[in-house]
Amino acid sequence: MHIKSIILEGFKSYAQRTEINGFDPLFNAITGLNGSGKSNILDSICFLLGISNLSQVRAANLQDLVYKNGQAGITKATVSITFDNANKSQSPLGFETHDEITVTRQVVIGGRNKYLINGVNANNTRVQDLFCSVGLNVNNPHFLIMQGRITKVLNMKPPEILAMIEEAAGTRMYECKKISAQKTIEKKEAKLKEIQTILDEEITPTMQKLKEERSSYLEYQKLMREIEHLSRLYVAWLFVCAEETKVKSAEDLKAMQDSITQLQANMADNENKVQELSAQIQELQKKRDQEVGGVLKGLEETLSEVQRVDAKAQSAVDMKKQNLAEETKKRKELVKSMAEDKKILGVKEAEVSKVAEKLSALQEEGQKDSAALEAAQCHFKAVSAGLSTNEDGEEATLAGQMMTCKNDISKADTEAKQAQMKLKHAQQELKAKQTEVKKMDSGYKKDQEAFNTVKKNKEKLEADMGKLQYQDGKEEGLLDRKRQLNREVTTLRNTYESLMSRFPNLRFDYSDPERDWDRSRVKGLLANLITVSDVCYSTGLEVVAGGKLYNVVVDTEVTGKKLLEKGELKRRYTIIPLNKISARTLNASVVNTAKSLVGEQNVHTALSLVGYEADLRKAMEYVFGSTLVGDTLDNAKRVAFDKRVMTKTVTLGGDVFDPQGTLSGGARSQSASVLSSLQELREVQDSLSSTETELQALDKQLSGLKGTAESGCPGTFTM
Repeated sequence: MHIKSIILEGFKSYAQRTEINGFDPLFNAITGLNGSGKSNILDSICFLLGISNLSQVRAANLQDLVYKNGQAGITKATVSITFDNANKSQSPLGFETHDEITVTRQVVIGGRNKYLINGVNANNTRVQDLFCSVGLNVNNPHFLIMQGRITKVLNMKPPEILAMIEEAAGTRMYECKKISAQKTIEKKEAKLKEIQTILDEEITPTMQKLKEERSSYLEYQKLMREIEHLSRLYVAWLFVCAEETKVKSAEDLKAMQDSITQLQANMADNENKVQELSAQIQELQKKRDQEVGGVLKGLEETLSEVQRVDAKAQSAVDMKKQNLAEETKKRKELVKSMAEDKKILGVKEAEVSKVAEKLSALQEEGQKDSAALEAAQCHFKAVSAGLSTNEDGEEATLAGQMMTCKNDISKADTEAKQAQMKLKHAQQELKAKQTEVKKMDSGYKKDQEAFNTVKKNKEKLEADMGKLQYQDGKEEGLLDRKRQLNREVTTLRNTYESLMSRFPNLRFDYSDPERDWDRSRVKGLLANLITVSDVCYSTGLEVVAGGKLYNVVVDTEVTGKKLLEKGELKRRYTIIPLNKISARTLNASVVNTAKSLVGEQNVHTALSLVGYEADLRKAMEYVFGSTLVGDTLDNAKRVAFDKRVMTKTVTLGGDVFDPQGTLSGGARSQSASVLSSLQELREVQDSLSSTETELQALDKQLSGLKGTAESGCPGTFTM
């Protein structure tokens, strides 16, 4: 197969349709001046053969191959090559009957790239297979031998030379297809395993469940047919009984009609008697009215007199109530005036104390003046006797001393007069203050009585506070404890949220589908409803449950439907209704056989390793009822494939042995399993709930103390 002609249209420098003919089957050379488009012909051949490295054809993308990038009005580039296929021994596979093969490739700006073989659309893979079958692989690094490539070919290593020979021989295509086919087979096998797993874990149990339901339905139909037959017999029996009752009722009706006729005759006689008795009663009533008329009139007069007395007493009571209200108002005013008098009394007492202090000071000054007068008189007597010494101890003449004494006397007289004037003024103020004090004694006594009354009220209120068990400082201690509990609640909530963020699938929130919704109908996620007896079984039980660990357990299918339709769930959930779910559990003989094989302590049923509420048993049997848990790989394998057991078995490390022939296991995540972390999450949640409960009790105690303080404390008294 060799090239006969090439047609270029809109490809690189060939804007118009250009056809190149006259190619030799063995050797061809393209010559011409620089810029005449020699290289573009080779580029067109590589473009048609499907080259992937566009740098070999000097282009960044396929649109660069269009003439002037489509700016000259040409928006597509087309290359068509006609191959001579006369030599059938070298013909591509599937084209042995064609003497010529025309391959066309077209690229459109903004459009798609397409191939045509003999005018028929073909995909890229078919074109590549066509050329590879005759040894033409344009993407082979040795397809184009550029300058300097000869030396590299000579220096090739044996594997590279083998690859070049395989390309030339056309076997490389089959090697690539073989590798591609192997990868496809691996993917298909993985998909097949996945389908088989789904078939074993979901479809087969569902089929078994449907078979059980079919048998139940057939039994139901049988029972319904029997019920229908018995219902017909019962209706027939009722009909016969009704016929007998009808005959008997006809006889009873005749007897009752005779009885009715007799009763009607008796009724007519009784009516005549009633009329006679009515006439007699009327006559008797007239007689009674005549006899009782006088007594009734006396009673009515007595009643009216009693009503007048009652009205007078009621008005007196109203007057007393009004007087009581006025006296209460006066008492409040007196209490208020007592408070004001008490304040005035305090002010007056302060003024009296100040006057008393001034009086004592004046009395002391008077005593000092009297002493000075006596000393002056003694000195005068001494002076009158003769010479005497002055104050400085010097001797003075009698005249001088007399002059000095006269001066001292006049000075002392002046001071004594001033003191007497101050004394008189103080005595007058004292008399005035004493008069005021006498006037205030009566008010003081009243204030003292009011004070004693207030004191008694205070003692009474203190006794009441003692009965209320009010303790000073208790509220501050409770407030400190409340702040501490608030900090603990915040810390526990942060810890709870951090644990929940590690396992977001454990969060299940929904909105009430209807008003007055009973939330006890939704039990919650299955993972939150179980407890593991021992942490070492957590990984194995998590593998046993699988995705069912995050299923939601509800009481009925009606609840599940409402939850899915109106619960505003934030992701997809599988619902397990307790009234509809049916589960398969292991036979006791199978479990005993498994225990006898490896020992009672080495294998357990998965259902026996989890704790749950009694009403959740059906859901737990559905998830854990048909699987065993073994301690080691050997024991699990021995139990799973024993012909008397043939039950899916899981090891403590999470490796699964299925009697249908599948094994799964290997390295697991280093992080803790969900079930083991749930224990820590529950502990944090229990601590949080207990702390919140204590905080609520503390709030109630504080509110009780506040009410006690408001109702029992005396507050501020006004007099």
